[in-house]
Amino acid sequence: MATAFTVLGWVASIAFLAVALVVGYFVLATSRIAKEAERAVPASGRFLEFGRHRIHYVDQGQGRPIVFLHGLGGQLHHFSGTLFSRLDGEFRLIALDRPGSGYSSRPSDFAGSLREQAEVVYRVIKKLGLEKPLVVGHSLGGAVALTLALEHPEAMSGLVLLSPLTHLEDELRPEFRSLYVRSALLRRLMAQTVWVPTSLKYAPQTLGFVFGPQEPTKDYGTVGGGLAGLRRSHIYATSADLVAIERDLGDVEARYEEIAVPVGVLFGTSDRVIDYRLNGQSLTGRIRNMELDLVDGLGHMPQFIEPDRVAALIVRTAAKAFALSARTPMQ
Repeated sequence: MATAFTVLGWVASIAFLAVALVVGYFVLATSRIAKEAERAVPASGRFLEFGRHRIHYVDQGQGRPIVFLHGLGGQLHHFSGTLFSRLDGEFRLIALDRPGSGYSSRPSDFAGSLREQAEVVYRVIKKLGLEKPLVVGHSLGGAVALTLALEHPEAMSGLVLLSPLTHLEDELRPEFRSLYVRSALLRRLMAQTVWVPTSLKYAPQTLGFVFGPQEPTKDYGTVGGGLAGLRRSHIYATSADLVAIERDLGDVEARYEEIAVPVGVLFGTSDRVIDYRLNGQSLTGRIRNMELDLVDGLGHMPQFIEPDRVAALIVRTAAKAFALSARTPMQ
């Protein structure tokens, strides 16, 4: 009997050591990849602090202000690297990393609900003294922009929504399931170990899904900021934001008739990430001052694939929005 217990003890010890070695390998790999990502895409803007938030943002150009909100797993380079050079001669352009994404911090008690995210954007607008900006949101950033329009309509002049998330879907898409982790503790453990190396390994498949049917731009990793997603805090925030979507989106989508500002929406009919019919066409008739631009064959990343068309929509919507808001300054 003593021999059997000794053998079991050795087996348990070996198993524990094996697990420790595997975990250690992933921790070291995560740290190495994250450091390389930070060197490739360092913080490039300024920081704005309020409460427990430290928000990283870039501010470029002169004129009436436009605020840009990136989507799930994205960061401010999704706009600064694609649209700023087309618009900064006419507008003041501000793109920010949403809490936890890119180089913005994420307080431990920040769940990432749409209302919380919108409140952070509102605070940024107030802190920077922006007078009724146009707000541009891509994907999940579109849902945040819509929430901001409903919660703080006085803070903005209009919206441009690029491939926006506007409605809850019946079922989570398979490509997102590995990131849907409800437990904050497990989410942190995954972010410190397997998520970053796994994300790097499957990056071609992920980019194929996000950009498809188009090819990712060749400089997406650096100019587009894609490598910034290989950081522990960033991938943790991506998972947390994904889980938090369902908290508010149902309530938000029930109120779209309240939106009175001009809205421009651009969707690709071949978007693999978000259904353009449910999330784009369904807004027709609900938002009364809306232009819907459907682009045949375009995927989920219009600011990379069709930047001139996106910039043109922004300019058209800005003209309408700023003209209407000229007599009603932000309170």
